[in-house]
Amino acid sequence: MTKYDFDSSIDRRNSDSGKWTRYPDDILPLWVADMDFRCPPPVIDALHDRVEHAVFGYAGDPAELRAIFCAHLAEQYGWDVAPEAIVFLPGLVSGINVAARTVGAPGDGVLVCTPVYGPFLSSVDLQSRSLRNAPLAASANHHNGQDALYYEMDFAAIEQATTADTRLHILCNPHNPVGRAFNRRELETLAEHCLRHDLVICSDEIHCDLLLDGAQHIPIAALDPEIAARTITLMAPSKTYNLPGLGCSMAIIPDAELRKRFQRAAAGIVPHVNVLGLVAAQAAYSQCADWLEELQRYLTDNRNFTLQFVKQNMPALAITIPEATFLAWFDCRNAGILGNPYDFFLNNARVALNDGAWFGPGGKGFVRLNFGCPRATLAQALERMAEALSANR
Repeated sequence: MTKYDFDSSIDRRNSDSGKWTRYPDDILPLWVADMDFRCPPPVIDALHDRVEHAVFGYAGDPAELRAIFCAHLAEQYGWDVAPEAIVFLPGLVSGINVAARTVGAPGDGVLVCTPVYGPFLSSVDLQSRSLRNAPLAASANHHNGQDALYYEMDFAAIEQATTADTRLHILCNPHNPVGRAFNRRELETLAEHCLRHDLVICSDEIHCDLLLDGAQHIPIAALDPEIAARTITLMAPSKTYNLPGLGCSMAIIPDAELRKRFQRAAAGIVPHVNVLGLVAAQAAYSQCADWLEELQRYLTDNRNFTLQFVKQNMPALAITIPEATFLAWFDCRNAGILGNPYDFFLNNARVALNDGAWFGPGGKGFVRLNFGCPRATLAQALERMAEALSANR
């Protein structure tokens, strides 16, 4: 028995949805990381109550939300965080850019591991830093009778990419687009590297609650107080509870001096979170645990459906097996597609995906698919893709 409905299709084309209005009506959009599910009922109820108040002035300090979020971190990850360590932001991308501005000086190196979420790369350029890239290592991994793509941190590449002027490492965990929830051994090895080279860590953990099939998320700052003291952790309810349009994110910065530098770098540029975003976040973290459990099961089933469909109908594609997120990463390089696979599926299957090149080195020839949608929508998109590949033989 399920309490919540994730199967119903909702018409979003007339709702100012960037996801659904970017392309013509005959194209199925499975691109941007924006799910097609209704928000949890407690969030909707809390927003209704706040709207009925009818006054939308400047928000004060959300002390209750701080306490609720700290309790969430302790319960989910065993991570004890003081309320004053939290800095509220209107979006995680702004947090990445503020972190890049906070650490080091113009020209200093920022270490990233590609392929990775595009704003990691753009933040380096926008904040006048220099990219130090250590590509992830990809290999075939046998899972439930299927050879799948599996990505790991390449610590030899990380060591080689870390120059004397490197000051910051931007980590993506769970990883977008490859779907890894990095394990303790990997995170401890990375943390030791950052300690040895005196690197500050900015850890994008926005997908941390979207765990599939019992996967575990470990915040890198929760490993050790020494690591926490050099880490800016970015989290948000936006992906988990489908609230990206409400713009509420959190930077968790336990070290007071690092936090002060971060706030100074954001001052006068980054606006405050709007009151509705704060209301939605509080309801999400305090009243929606059962909704999240059902969502995780539904997304796990969607992931498995995708894997099985690809195995049976598009065997020329290699695909990751996401441990977290609602994003699948397809290697199309052996599928006989001439040119960019993003263009191929858009023009021939009428399905909009993300162009792998946007994720930097290691992304060319790949596409990213968002399976955070009703099963019927996912099935229709995959069927269109399979038909396009079949016609291309």
